[in-house]
Amino acid sequence: MQLEGKAALVTGGGQGIGRGIVERFLAEGARVAVVQRRPLDAALEGQPAVVGIQADLSDAAAIPAAVGQAAERLGGVDILVNNAGIMFERGVSDIQPHEWDLMIALNLRAPLFLAQAALPHMRRRGGGSIINIGSIEGIAANPGHAAYCASKAGIHGMTRAMAVDLGADGIRCNAIAPGWIASELSEDYLNSFPDPVAARRELNRLHPAGRIGRPADVGDLAVFLAGDGSAFLTGETIVLDGGRTAKLPLPA
Repeated sequence: MQLEGKAALVTGGGQGIGRGIVERFLAEGARVAVVQRRPLDAALEGQPAVVGIQADLSDAAAIPAAVGQAAERLGGVDILVNNAGIMFERGVSDIQPHEWDLMIALNLRAPLFLAQAALPHMRRRGGGSIINIGSIEGIAANPGHAAYCASKAGIHGMTRAMAVDLGADGIRCNAIAPGWIASELSEDYLNSFPDPVAARRELNRLHPAGRIGRPADVGDLAVFLAGDGSAFLTGETIVLDGGRTAKLPLPA
């Protein structure tokens, strides 16, 4: 097992990409603290290697206590996955200051202060791995996503800075920039089309891999980045999108 004996903190680990990461970490032998606003569901709560901690990560004051609780219950922190975030659509002409502030607080500010809070625990363990979840929208954009794109581009830049600052402590920091990953929200979106089957077919056609991603795909990459096999990899943002951004569009 690649993560045997490791203690991991995963924010927003109860669903979607975060759930895929948690499940893969557990399969590889890690103990995992899931930090999120909602309680764990029964399937996760029943697992002895999982700890659930409720916290509103948009409140910077709540972060040190959440990380401290995770470290106490796990016996330390070796891995931090900054996955929790939000996305909503607002055009440049419509977005309000409080909406911008919420997006940045959860998507960009929280990961920095989670890393800050985890740093003493990682130092005591002799190092660690921080994995930030960015997005292909930190590289390109969809309509109405100015705040979201800004937050994810910030994650990519901050990942490089964290790697530079923390390398002397034996702490690596990398980011994953996922593309389209299947979720309940994405399924609802596709089902809203007049012809959902055609919409799914067209979406798959955009990907050289022939399909959209699954949460476990992100989990597989997170396992690699968290483990000893990536010991010389730091400061990188890895695009995980089935080749979608590598493919130049052509008329249908």
